Formats: sequence, C-alpha cells, structure tokens
Amino acid sequence: MEECLNIASSIEALSTLDSVTLMYPFFYRPMFEVIEDGWHSFLPEQEFELYSSATGEWRLSYVNKEFAVCPSYPPIVIVPKSIDDEALRKVATFRHGGRFPVLSYYHQKNGMVIMRSGQPLTGTNGRRCKEDEKLINATLRAGKRGYIIDTRSLNVAQQARAKGGGFEQEAPYPQWRRIHKSIERYHILQESLIKLVEACNDQTHNMDRWLSKLESCNWLTHIKEILTTACLAAQCIDREGASILIHGTEGTDSTLQVTSLAQIILEPRSRTIRGFEALIEREWLQAGHPFQQRCAQSAYCNAKQKWEAPVFLLFLDCVWQILRQFPCSFEFNENFLIMLFEHAYASQFGTFLGNNESERVRLQLKKKRR
Repeated sequence: MEECLNIASSIEALSTLDSVTLMYPFFYRPMFEVIEDGWHSFLPEQEFELYSSATGEWRLSYVNKEFAVCPSYPPIVIVPKSIDDEALRKVATFRHGGRFPVLSYYHQKNGMVIMRSGQPLTGTNGRRCKEDEKLINATLRAGKRGYIIDTRSLNVAQQARAKGGGFEQEAPYPQWRRIHKSIERYHILQESLIKLVEACNDQTHNMDRWLSKLESCNWLTHIKEILTTACLAAQCIDREGASILIHGTEGTDSTLQVTSLAQIILEPRSRTIRGFEALIEREWLQAGHPFQQRCAQSAYCNAKQKWEAPVFLLFLDCVWQILRQFPCSFEFNENFLIMLFEHAYASQFGTFLGNNESERVRLQLKKKRR
C-alpha cells in the first residue's frame, strides 16, 4: 500500500508542474522521422490567400507584431482594409483584453463574414468608441444587416457593465441586431464533467438510473446550447446573408466554440483532416484559448482550480455529435478527436502548451520542438 501511495503522489506531483519548461514535450525525442514542420504548416499568410482571391475588402495587419496591442492575439490578424492600424490600437483599448474584432471566417458563397472579439468596455456610463463603430460597420455591405451574438445571457451581460464591461448599444450600431445565447463556462462545465465521469464509471446502476444520472450532469445540455448557437450563426451567414460578430466576456472560450462549429457546418474544407487541423490552429491556438489554464490537470481530476474547464473537450464532443449524424461529410473519425483531446491535456509535442501565441514564442517552442 505504501508503494502504491508513493506512486500515486508522484503521478499527482508530475501532472501539476509549476514550470511549463519541465513538461514532457521539452524532453521528448521522437523515435520516428518527422516529415513535416508542424509549426509552419498553417501560417496566417497562407490562410489569408484563401480569402484574398475572393475579395479585396480585407487585409493582413501586423499591428500586434510584438504582442503589444493584444497579448492573447497572434502577431498577424485579418481586418477590414478600410481600417488602419492606428484605429485598431484605439479599438483595442475599448475591448476586453485588447481583443478588437478580427475576421474569423469569410463565406465565399455570398461574401458574409464571422468576426470575433472580446466584450466592449462600455461600463455603466455607456462609453463609446467611434473607431470600434467604424470597424464593425465596415464589415457590412450597403443595405446589409448584421447580428451580434453574445454568448452570455442578457442578465450576465448587464452585470458585466457594472464591472466595466458590457455589450454593444443599438444606437451606435444601427445595422446590427444583438442576440443573447447563454453558454456556460468555468466551474459549471467542470462540475458537469466530474458528474459525467462518475456516472460512466458506476457499473452498478440499471439503464433508467444511468439515463437519470446522464441527464442530471447537464453535459448534453451544454452541448445542445453550443450547437444551437453555432447553427444560428451558420443560418445567419448562409440563409439570411448577414454577417455576424461573436463574443462573450473575454472571447477565448464559448466564442471560439461557436466560431469553430459554425465553420464546420458551413465549410467543407473544415471537415477534412488538413482543414480541421488548420481550424484548430487558427480558432484555438492562434486565437488565444488558454490551454495551459483550462487543461492544467488531468481531465478526470476532481480537485480543480477555478480557471480550469473542459472547453476544448466540449467542442470536440460537439464535433462528434455532427460527425455521428453526417459521417460521410468528414474525412476523419472519432479516433482523431480522441487523439486531439489527449494531446490537449498531455502530449509529447508542445502544440497545446502555454495560454497563447505570445507565451509559446517566449518559451521558444518552435526552436526547441523541431
């Protein structure tokens, strides 16, 4: 028993290391030949070429080259051509974490777009930012309407105003309609996963008890909320011919779930292996999802810190739900999704280390993990 406890405590200690540089990817040396440099496989310039051939209304901006404007954004972002870098700097001061609106997806069928950002810092005084209004309205073509999908309930968004955050008012954005679609985050998701794992591990109950436990953990409810919002976004783009802006509070969790799933629904390329990898790179890694915080310990660990949450796992489960309905529309199967889930929590490679691109650059992962 003593040896078992020693092993258990060792595993626990090694799975919660304080320093990122002590983690396995920094020591792993593959026993096989690496045939492709994954660090340079999905560069923003290459992704932009897919859009630039269809439209001249967007440009690559290097305003965040030294991560000075927004620490959680990559050095290169896609923005409207009519908005200069100085305006982007002003917009960044008006958005949570400096996350000004950037292009997430361009729908080549009709030229509509998905943008994402952090919440506007309107506060209780209804603060405005002319540059922000100009940027968002610049994404709409003449006579077109847009939808702002806020992934918080109206009540939560109103509470955020008291803390300096908030949401877009109707008057400065007359062509935009705001929709609130509540998607849960943080400890609520974590508790839901713990209950789900507990239900799956209990071998004693019958079918009725299993279904009751499954329902009470609310995991499938969260999946439904996310998929419903993603379907709404896709319908706005494809059916109504309207562009959309998506954000919650920070724009690094539920926002990315929705933008990613909307692209899987709208874009066949995202359902190929290569396209799905590009989507993960673009909408999760480059977009600043804090993997280091959200996946700090094992997914099955009960003792969780407040910033941990199975956000990426929920996204993968949502993809699986679509995959189950339309298996012939995907180039990959559930094994690929399971592999991504495992690598997000523990892998031999440094892809999911750090909380954003800025941290990965500081850790020099591209040089150390070649």
